[in-house]
Amino acid sequence: MNMRSFPLLPVAILLSLLFIGCAVPKTSETAALRAEVLQTRDSENPGDNTLSPQSDTAPVSSDTALVENSGEADDDDGDDSSPEEAKNNVTPQGDENLFDTALELTASSQGLWAAGETEKAIEALDHAYALILKAPMDADGRAIQQKDDLRFLISKRLLEIYTSRLNAVKGTHKEIPLVVNEHVEREIKSFQNQERNFFIESYKRSGKYRDELVKAFHEAGIPEEITWLPLIESGFKVRALSRARALGLWQFIPSTGYKFGLKRNEWIDERLDPRKSTAAAIAYLKELHEYFGDWATVLAAYNCGEGNVFRVIRQQKIDYLDNFWDLYQRLPRETARYYPRFLAVVTILKDPVKYGFTLEELDKPIPYELVGIEKPLKLQQAAEKIGCSQQDLVDLNPELRHAATPNTAYDLKVPFGMKNALLAKIDSLPTWSPPKPAYVVHRVKKGETLSTIAARYRSSIQKIVEANRIRKGKNIRVGQKLKIPVRDTT
Repeated sequence: MNMRSFPLLPVAILLSLLFIGCAVPKTSETAALRAEVLQTRDSENPGDNTLSPQSDTAPVSSDTALVENSGEADDDDGDDSSPEEAKNNVTPQGDENLFDTALELTASSQGLWAAGETEKAIEALDHAYALILKAPMDADGRAIQQKDDLRFLISKRLLEIYTSRLNAVKGTHKEIPLVVNEHVEREIKSFQNQERNFFIESYKRSGKYRDELVKAFHEAGIPEEITWLPLIESGFKVRALSRARALGLWQFIPSTGYKFGLKRNEWIDERLDPRKSTAAAIAYLKELHEYFGDWATVLAAYNCGEGNVFRVIRQQKIDYLDNFWDLYQRLPRETARYYPRFLAVVTILKDPVKYGFTLEELDKPIPYELVGIEKPLKLQQAAEKIGCSQQDLVDLNPELRHAATPNTAYDLKVPFGMKNALLAKIDSLPTWSPPKPAYVVHRVKKGETLSTIAARYRSSIQKIVEANRIRKGKNIRVGQKLKIPVRDTT
C-alpha cells in the first residue's frame, strides 16, 4: 500500500469509514500508542465502548499532540532497525506478536516522519498493515477489535503524513501551478475585452497595498500569487461592498470577520482596514489549507464557504485532491469562475505584453506615522488644523465609520511628518459626538417580516430590533407601528 493507492478523500469522509476501538499492546515502546487510541475512543464516544463510525459532517484536523510528540519513537532504547528488518524479525508466536510488531512499526514510522524520511515512514506503515492482515481470527472477537484499532491508527498516521506533504503553509510548495485551460482562457479574454478598464484600474490601485501584502504573505509562508486575490475580490477598493454585504479588500462578511478577529461596532469596522483584514485573510486561508490541502480548493472555499465545498466533495465520490477541475464542474457558477479568474490575473501579470497590456505606473502608498488619540475627533477638523488633505486622513484610516476617531483610545494614522503638528493642536479640537439616527414610522402589513421591511428601507433587522426594543423570539404583528432607522443626521 503506497500513498498513490491510499484513498485521498477528505479527512472527515475517510475517518467516517473507520472504526474506533482499543488496542492492547504489551511492549513499553507502544504504550504511548495504546494511550492515544484509548484517548481517541473516549473523546469520540464518552461512556460508550461500542464501535461506531466517525461523523462525516465536519473536517477533522490532525491531532497536534501527535506532531509535538513525534520524536518520542526516536528516543526508544535498543531498536534502531529499519521497517524491512522489523518485518523480517516477525516470528510465528501467535497473533499477539504480530500485533506488537505492527505497533512497533507504527511507532517507528512516527520517528521516521519527524526525521523527514517520509517514504520510509510510509513503508513502515505498509508493513504494519500487512502484518495485521496475517493475524488469525479468534473466538471471542478480541483479534478483530485489535485489527480495527490498528487499521484506524495506521490510517490516521497516513492522513497526517499526506497532509504534511501538501501543507504549503509550512512546507516547500510555495507556488501555485499556472494551469491555462479553456476555463482560464475564457477569463483572460474577458479581461482583455469587456473588463479591460477594470483590470488596469485595479492593478493601478494595488500599488497602495501590495508591498505590505507580499511581506505578510511571505512571513506566513503562503504563495505570493494569492496577494493578487483582492483584484478579483474587490478591485483593490478598500470600501468595496458586495451584494452579500461582504466588505473591504478581502470581502469579509461580518460573521467571518468576527471569527478572525475583525472588530465591528458603531465607530469602526476593521474589515475596511487593509492591514488587519489581511491578517484575518491569512488566518482564514491557513485554516482552509488545513482542511483541503491544495490552494485551488482553498480559494474556492474562500469564495463560497468551506461548508459548500465539503458538500460538493462528499457528493463527488472521486479523488478531488488529484484534479481540482473535477470539483470545479460541480461548484456554483460564481465560485466555479473564481479560481479560473484568479489564474487569469496571475497569468496576465506574469507577461502583460504577451496578453496585450501596457500597465500604467502603480499608485503609491501614503507614508504615515501614528498618533495616539484619546477622544472622538472629526477627521475634517483635524485635517484643517494640521494643513493636510481630509481625503488623505480618510484613506489612511478607512475603518473609521463616521470619519471620526472612536470614544476609546485609538492610533490615528497621519501623513508622515504631521504627528507633532496634530499633538500640538489636539487640545483645541472639539470632542465630536456621533449623530442621532433619524426614523420613519412603518405600520406592519400582512405578510411582512422584519427582513422585508429592512430591505424596503435599506435598513437592517438589528437596527429595527434595537430601535423598537423587540425581544428575542417575539413576533411583530399586523398593524404594529415600528420605528425604522433610515439614515444618520449630521
